[in-house]
Amino acid sequence: MYSGFYSVPKPYNDPIKSYAPGTPERAEVKEELKRLRSMEIDVPMVIGGQRITTDNKIRICPPHDIHHTLGYYYQGDAVHVNMAIDAALRVRKRWQELEWQDRASIFLKAADLISGPYRAKINAATMLAQSKTIHQAEIDAACEFADFLRFNVSFMADIYSQQPISDHGMWNRIEYRPLEGFIYALTPFNFTAIAGNLSAAPALMGNVVVWKPSNTQIYSARVIMDIFEEAGLPDGVINMIFVPGPAAGKILAAHPDFVGIHYTGSTEVFRKIWKAIGEHVAVHNTYPKIVGETGGKDFVLAHSSANPMAVATGVVRGAFEYQGQKCSAASRAYIPSNIWNEVKEYMLRDLKTIKVGPVEDFRNFMGAVIDEISFDKLAGYISDAKADPSVEIIFGGNYDKTKGYFIEPTVILTTDPHYVTMHHELFGPVLTIYVYEPENWNDVLHLIDTTTTYSLTGAVFAKDRYAIEEANFALTNAAGNFYINDKPTGAVVGQQPFGGARASGTNDKSGSYLNLLRWVSPRTIKENFNPPVEYRYPFMDEE
Repeated sequence: MYSGFYSVPKPYNDPIKSYAPGTPERAEVKEELKRLRSMEIDVPMVIGGQRITTDNKIRICPPHDIHHTLGYYYQGDAVHVNMAIDAALRVRKRWQELEWQDRASIFLKAADLISGPYRAKINAATMLAQSKTIHQAEIDAACEFADFLRFNVSFMADIYSQQPISDHGMWNRIEYRPLEGFIYALTPFNFTAIAGNLSAAPALMGNVVVWKPSNTQIYSARVIMDIFEEAGLPDGVINMIFVPGPAAGKILAAHPDFVGIHYTGSTEVFRKIWKAIGEHVAVHNTYPKIVGETGGKDFVLAHSSANPMAVATGVVRGAFEYQGQKCSAASRAYIPSNIWNEVKEYMLRDLKTIKVGPVEDFRNFMGAVIDEISFDKLAGYISDAKADPSVEIIFGGNYDKTKGYFIEPTVILTTDPHYVTMHHELFGPVLTIYVYEPENWNDVLHLIDTTTTYSLTGAVFAKDRYAIEEANFALTNAAGNFYINDKPTGAVVGQQPFGGARASGTNDKSGSYLNLLRWVSPRTIKENFNPPVEYRYPFMDEE
């Protein structure tokens, strides 16, 4: 047993390395890329600390080099889902009884491993299997992942310190108990940091986890699991399985000890999960916590007073970094006619210089989209736009999957603010622009708020402070993360807690204490130092 009120290390945002020519980090990650490309690895599931293989091996390839094999992962089935649940429940009591300081130490060590000896490896794995440039991998797999772990420890300590007042003769306390069962973490391909955080955050708070990473992120998920194990995470606390989503969901949603899901992915899948949980709610030992961040149809709004060059830079970076495969990526923009020609000129100037290709070539700004399903979907929307006389493709529009799933940054100009690509989430490098007359500013505010069912991120560019305030008020519910004179991407842990509402999720704000509160069940304890020994109250006495 420990005795002392411990202060955790002060969290900080990991400095982003430049990877400029001549820097040691550039040489190190290039060497790691070469090493990883030179071998084929097998990636087993990890259940109760054991490496589990099956007869079903599935090939892993870089999206930008589809003829190259990085390795294989072993796909499981319902048997392995039950194995993972059993492994988690076996260690639940011991893990929950471990002092919080010990849990904190494990994840703080993991953060230092990510920032130090594993930095090149986790970045290179993310680059190869998810087709991220070194900059996008660095801000995600290295910096954001380490930030999540360090800040979560600090948030945990802050939560535990929140205690009720105590009147004379008593002591009131709140105990933040872990949940009484297991958590299911279902994670996406696009952020290695999110995959790590969705499994780690509940575990930090004393919960046990069954973790299913996206099939297209398994290569870097393996590195995450290696880091957790080296940091001292006990076997069975986080169990990594590779099974078809419907097979896992069917078992998990109907299990009596299922107590919560931590999810990032599509809105459609999230709704199916919510429905399945509701249909089985009577079998659960406690009402499950449902925490999800889903999709977005994120906007950039320019006011007539906006700086055209800042708007152009905001939409280019916001729409096309990581091929537009961010939940927060700008995919619709509203530009006033008085600055449109300047914005267009600056935007096209920049787009003409963007190189698309293998991420191992550091001159490239964009890699490939994640897989053939995504490529075919995006190509279909672009083809439809080319054939539609009501819209114009003013840049890009080409695509090729001969060597990799490459799609040019594509800009569609529409006169219809309800054109399909203005309201449907594409999740790729396609931006649609609607030009409006400055006097219709208030109508455009209403248009943005009502065009889609999503409410994740959005940005307004303006010099006029009254316009900024008007947008801020009118779009209160249109974005969970709202940016003023900045692109709608790039939320930083501890600085801009991330999440949206409406069809974009439950808005439980990853990167803040709010998310961690979902993984505890508070118990209030009142201790009376001088308990009464007479049932009668003074008002009952005779006159």
